[in-house]
Amino acid sequence: MKFKDKLSLVPHKPGSYQMKDKNGTIIYVGKAKDLHKRLSSYFNRIHTGKTAKMVSLIEDFTYIVASSELEAFIIEINLIKEFNPKYNIMLTDDKSYPYIEYISKPYPMLKISRYLSIRRKDKKLLFGPYPNAYAARKIVNLINRLYPLKKCNGMKKDLCLYYHIGECLGYCTKNVDADKVKEMEEEILSFLRGNDEVLRRKIVDKINTYSANLNYEMALELKKELEYIDIVLTKQKVELHDFVDRDVISYYVNNGYLSIEILFIRNGKLLNHKNKIFPLSIDPIDEVEYYIANFYSKNEVPKEILIPEDLGLEQIKSVVDTNIIQPIKGVKKSLIKMAYDNAKLNLDNKFEEIKVQEDRSSGANDELAKLLHMDSINRIDIFDNSNLFGEFTVSGMVVFIDGKPSKNEYRKYKISFEKNDDYNAMREVIYRRYQRALVEKQRLPDLIIVDGGEKQMAVTKEVLDMLNCNIRVVGLKKNDKHMTNDLVDDDYSIIPLDRTSNVFHYLTRMQDEVHRFTINYHRQLRSKGSIASILDEIEGIGNVRKKELIKKFGSVTKMKEASIEELKEIVPEGVAIELKKFLEARDKCNK
Repeated sequence: MKFKDKLSLVPHKPGSYQMKDKNGTIIYVGKAKDLHKRLSSYFNRIHTGKTAKMVSLIEDFTYIVASSELEAFIIEINLIKEFNPKYNIMLTDDKSYPYIEYISKPYPMLKISRYLSIRRKDKKLLFGPYPNAYAARKIVNLINRLYPLKKCNGMKKDLCLYYHIGECLGYCTKNVDADKVKEMEEEILSFLRGNDEVLRRKIVDKINTYSANLNYEMALELKKELEYIDIVLTKQKVELHDFVDRDVISYYVNNGYLSIEILFIRNGKLLNHKNKIFPLSIDPIDEVEYYIANFYSKNEVPKEILIPEDLGLEQIKSVVDTNIIQPIKGVKKSLIKMAYDNAKLNLDNKFEEIKVQEDRSSGANDELAKLLHMDSINRIDIFDNSNLFGEFTVSGMVVFIDGKPSKNEYRKYKISFEKNDDYNAMREVIYRRYQRALVEKQRLPDLIIVDGGEKQMAVTKEVLDMLNCNIRVVGLKKNDKHMTNDLVDDDYSIIPLDRTSNVFHYLTRMQDEVHRFTINYHRQLRSKGSIASILDEIEGIGNVRKKELIKKFGSVTKMKEASIEELKEIVPEGVAIELKKFLEARDKCNK
């Protein structure tokens, strides 16, 4: 059936639609109140930017009719999760944001935690989110300096340095003044809930104490911390006296880009904000609604969320379980306006910078596709091998999606043999990577780049042919100065590169990234190898226990600092005692 004929048969009903490229791959999933009108809008008007690029790749479409727009939204979310389409992927927020976690039992501690890693059943006290991880760490470090919280891991036998300098109550002695702990806890929680004056007074008192003792260096350090508190934590206040934790969301669209702003209000005070800017694919409301659903699947849901009137209230309520309000007047309406103003300001201020970054990333990615005579490139897998000093042969794979590194897709491979054999190492890692991808039905790349010339390419193509994987393979060849010199095409012909072009810098950036990633993994293995050789000296520690100890502690220092109780989780008590004695004796010998 012809494209126009198929389009004419689309009903005027709500549903979800899926756009496909010439290979039948779903490249975009959307929803619509009226499927016919929405699908027709792709092909009966002129588009620009990301939308124009996507439309140029559409060869077919399918759709699922739903009973309501709400049902269409649920279908859209599920299909995006299942197929991970290239033009929806920009709206996925890969990380959860850091929170400050207060632990009261058995001993008071503060630490930085990611929301997804926290077991909700523990009912721990969380404060945040902090889109700026540096700010969260700085606050935790400052509170730890000002209050005698427990700072070390495990339970030491002797009082540590923190106790002697007044930064710990000596919890390892188990003889702690409960009233002091309660007073300290009340002050810390008061500050984390928005009372800046508590911490400010504490810092001023410390500054005066250090000054009186002529310790001007420490006093100056705390004065800088006080300035940081003034700048960061009291930058903006919102006068809401109900002290409800709420997020405020709005968006702004201009020049083919979408800017989404989230204000995090905690205890009546605007503590943090998050701004995200994307190239716009088609409908901004669809994009914002999906972004909100995805964001709150990975971050804490506050008691109240404010959203603009033009978003679908029922759709968002169906996937975010909290009180969602679309204010039409008053203070809450002014907060929506504040979020909108920030979204607009961020996009207006960053537009030129974003355009330059787009040219260097997705723009360079498009140029590479043209250079290789490919319709488009979405995902690139890049491989590199490392066997420094002939030890621990490893391989690394990094992934670039639409011109940008996708770090959660990076993979490390320890090669099964030790000898320096680059070609067989490449053979092993390519087989392991794509045989697993086929079995698990993972997404395959459009292009594979190997850091090497014709021989590495030949081995890669041989394995792919055996697996019946039709993936384009190119190589990056270095000159005698170990600098990127040539791009070797699939047929082993040399493609000349303009050294000043975005494509050349893009390829160099990918090559540097995979080399850095692989070398870092190599160093980690060498470090663990040295730990393993030390553990070989202890009777009762075999290969299994050795691996478990390295996995849990990661370094000799952390093993030495661990308590017998912690070591006993992996090895018997007698072995734990011998290990502890050995490490302490080794430490004394090295001094």
